[in-house]
Amino acid sequence: METHTLKTVGADLVYDVRGPLPTADGRPPLLMIGQPMDATGFAALAARFPERTVATYDPRGLGRSTRKDGRVDHTPEIQADDVHAVIEALGAGPVEMFASSGGAVTALEVVARYPADVTTLVAHEPPLITLTPDGPAAVRARAGVREAYEKRGWGAGMAAFVAMTSWQGEFTDAYFAQPEADPAAFGMPTDDDGSRDDPLLSDRSWAVSGHRPDADALAASPTRIVIAVGEESEGVLTGRTAEATAELLGQRAVVFPSHHGGFCDGEFGYPGKPDEFAHRLREVLDGVLDGAS
Repeated sequence: METHTLKTVGADLVYDVRGPLPTADGRPPLLMIGQPMDATGFAALAARFPERTVATYDPRGLGRSTRKDGRVDHTPEIQADDVHAVIEALGAGPVEMFASSGGAVTALEVVARYPADVTTLVAHEPPLITLTPDGPAAVRARAGVREAYEKRGWGAGMAAFVAMTSWQGEFTDAYFAQPEADPAAFGMPTDDDGSRDDPLLSDRSWAVSGHRPDADALAASPTRIVIAVGEESEGVLTGRTAEATAELLGQRAVVFPSHHGGFCDGEFGYPGKPDEFAHRLREVLDGVLDGAS
């Protein structure tokens, strides 16, 4: 693996390349992106594509990538420009892309803004909460996570986040009538660590989850877009946002093994099924499975 730093006006972007460029197999590089997950989260999945040249990167302000723009928020538009710059720096033409969570939101913006950059995009559970039928209630639930974080710190915020993302179905009065989530019940610290800058729990990534993709631009793009959803995500928020995104694009979401982090091993807590996940991703990239309706 070789690590590179791409210096742009607004950030120094760190990216890793596993395998040769140009690629040895004649296929495009496979770029894997997330948000707020950085490149470390894709180690298990990248290792399961030894035959491919795989690139990963840290979004600006996360992991090893530092910001020079004076901002602390995360927006799909700025991140899409960064991903475009990384793709250009690879110098190997358009890429295939696997993008998860906030990275999937960024990836959809990349395809809308730079349609020649990506041949196939597999967008795994983009958390586009305003696309769901209960969008206003989902926005209210998101605000509740930030409130818990602001009041009581990381453990309380993360407990509220887990409670929100594991809730089955739409956010009803029953959801909002629940007592505040107890960090101890989730095995999380109860002490306030003093932080208020977590990109997942603060409002710094609200532009990501509140984003509305340009459906017309995506439809006009030559990129093959596949929306992916985890089999364990049925009924919970990111499963519902994946289904809503697929519906926006006139597709059916392709079911992948495991959950929202199903491509990870046990390094990040709740382990997924990276072997099975990689097998399904390979099938989709090879055109065996498609979400077109």
